[in-house]
Amino acid sequence: MMDLQEQGQVADSALPVTAFRAHLALGRGFADEAAQDDLLRAVLRAAIRTVEGRISKVLLTRSFVLRLACWRSGAAQTLPLAPVSDVAQVALIDRTGAVAVLSPARWHLQRDAHRPRVVASAGLWPAIPAQGAVEITFDAGFGPDWADVPADLVQAVFLLATRYYEHRGGAEAEISPDVVALIAPYRSIRLFGGGA
Repeated sequence: MMDLQEQGQVADSALPVTAFRAHLALGRGFADEAAQDDLLRAVLRAAIRTVEGRISKVLLTRSFVLRLACWRSGAAQTLPLAPVSDVAQVALIDRTGAVAVLSPARWHLQRDAHRPRVVASAGLWPAIPAQGAVEITFDAGFGPDWADVPADLVQAVFLLATRYYEHRGGAEAEISPDVVALIAPYRSIRLFGGGA
């Protein structure tokens, strides 16, 4: 069992609404200029989610909790998202819900562009309690600001969000070949399910 939960969402203030409005060449200087901001934020969120889902990379930094019923390997646990900037906590949870936080001295983050891992510092991971789980709390993303996102991924999001904006009446908005080409360098090839 693997369960990945995002802790909150990207703040409205972090979304590049002004830059996206310029990308769409929408009118400026009108009294109702901000009337479409909710729609622009919605299509940006959808495009960001789509790009992130395709490449397993987080564009704007936020926190996640990964819950596992068993370790992937005895000495290292691969995280499903990248880039990971921080691991806040590794905790064992028994079947009653009691939490035992592992000392940070017992593990460290091994950064990687595609498959970051939490590695046991010495020996193996402790056993997960019967019918229990391990929870790893971590931060992933290129940075907290839109300026931290690589330019080709920014372009991919804008192209895809434009398509969502134009097809908001219900017509299907497929990912175009130019978006696929822009995100291709960021995709990781998963062999053996991303195991160690």
